[in-house]
Amino acid sequence: MPRRPAPPAQRVAPAGPAETDVAPGPPEPDVHPGPEPERVASLAPPERDVYPGPEPEPVASLAPPGPYPPAEPRTGIAALSPRYQVGVALALAVVAIGVCVHIGMTFLHVAPANTVTRAHGEAVDDWVYPEFEQNWKLFAPNPLQQNISIQVRAGVRGPDGMTQTTGWYDLSAEDGRAIDGNLLPSHTQQNELRRAWDFFVATHDSENRPVGLRGSLSESYLRRIMVLRLDRDDAVRAATGSSGVIERVQVRSRTSNVPPPDWSREKVSTTPSYRELPWWRVPQDEARGGVR
Repeated sequence: MPRRPAPPAQRVAPAGPAETDVAPGPPEPDVHPGPEPERVASLAPPERDVYPGPEPEPVASLAPPGPYPPAEPRTGIAALSPRYQVGVALALAVVAIGVCVHIGMTFLHVAPANTVTRAHGEAVDDWVYPEFEQNWKLFAPNPLQQNISIQVRAGVRGPDGMTQTTGWYDLSAEDGRAIDGNLLPSHTQQNELRRAWDFFVATHDSENRPVGLRGSLSESYLRRIMVLRLDRDDAVRAATGSSGVIERVQVRSRTSNVPPPDWSREKVSTTPSYRELPWWRVPQDEARGGVR
C-alpha cells in the first residue's frame, strides 16, 4: 500500500547551522487595534510656568556691623595741619599777586605811551630795568643790520713808574666765544657790553659830549666795566706784568654792516667804521680791578 504523507505538525525540518531548538511556548494572543482610551482629568493642580525674574533683595542682617575699612591717607596740602594749610594758602596768594604785578609792569613797559605810563613811568622803569628789560628790536619793521663790537686798550703803570699802552682788546669777540656752544650763557656775557654801550650812546652826542644828567653816570658805568674786564684778562697781565696798575682806559666801537644774502641784489659796504672815545683816567679806588 502506498505510504501516506505525514501531517504538517509532524514534519521535522532538517537542522541548519544557524537554527537552535526553541521550546514551544503558549501562543501569543491576537491584538486588534481599537480606539484609544479617553484621558482622565487629573485632580492635581496644574504646574505653573516659572519665568526668570530679579533676585530677591537680601534681607538686612540684624547682626552688629563689623569694623569700617581704613580710610586712604591724605596727600598734598590736605595732609598738613590747618595752621600750615593757612600758611601755604597765604604764600600762594603772595606769589599770584607778584606774578600779576610783574605781568602788568611788563605790559605797561612795552605798551605805547598812555595815561598810566605818563604818570608812573619812572616806577615802571625801576621795576623793569635792568633785570627784566624787554627788547623788541628783533620784531621792529627795521631790525638791526649791523655788527657792533666794543674794544678797549689801557695805559698801565709798571713798577718802574713807566706807563705802557696795551693793544686793542675785542671784548665783544671774547663774549661771543664764551657764548658759542654754551647752552646756558650768562646774562653778563650776552648783554653787559651791549647795554653799557647803548646807554653811553643814548646819553652823548656825536662828539662824545654828555647830554643830560645821565651822561656822567653812563661814562662811569662803561669805564668800570672796562677796568674789571682788563683786570681779569690774562693777556693784559702777561703783557704788563702782574704788578702793573691801570691808570687810564680808552674805548672804541667797531661797526660793520651785515652782508646781504647771496640771492639779494642789495649792495652795502662792509668796511668797518670806528667811534673812538677819549682817554678816561681811572680813579684810585677803581685801579685795582674796579669797585667790588
